Formats: sequence, structure tokens, C-alpha cells
Amino acid sequence: MPVALVAERASMSRVTLGKIEKGDPGVSLGNYAMTLFVLGLSDRLADLADVRADAIGLELDGERLPERIRQSSPKPKRKEKPDG
Repeated sequence: MPVALVAERASMSRVTLGKIEKGDPGVSLGNYAMTLFVLGLSDRLADLADVRADAIGLELDGERLPERIRQSSPKPKRKEKPDG
């Protein structure tokens, strides 16, 4: 699909579309979303929001989990009383 047509359908300038192609972080997420929609890739937005696909985020969450402070000591065995 020609760049001019994608830009027109996404209601943005060709300059903005060029920034999207280069991965410019200054472009709004809405422009990225509209471009994916125009290209028929809107299902990819769900992939972006899927926390299971965020390896770094999952690793950081794992680091924030509290560590076990101490292990529980083994319980002393009870002496059995003889029947009688």
C-alpha cells in the first residue's frame, strides 16, 4: 500500500507516518493504533497490552516479591505415651 494512501486513511501526515516507520517514541500511541488499523493489523494492539508477553515486566515483578525471611524449624517429635 503506498505511503500516501496509508497516511491519508490514518488521517496523518506522511511525515508522521515516516516517524512511525522509524519507531519514533514521540509519536502518539493513537497514531500507531490508527496505522495498525489501516494496515489490517489491529489485532496486534492486544499483543502490545498482553502482560504475559512482557518478559522484562515479569522479571521486575518477580524481583519485587518478598523473600522468605526464615525457614520454619522442624517440629519436635512428640513422645508417645505407652498405653496402660
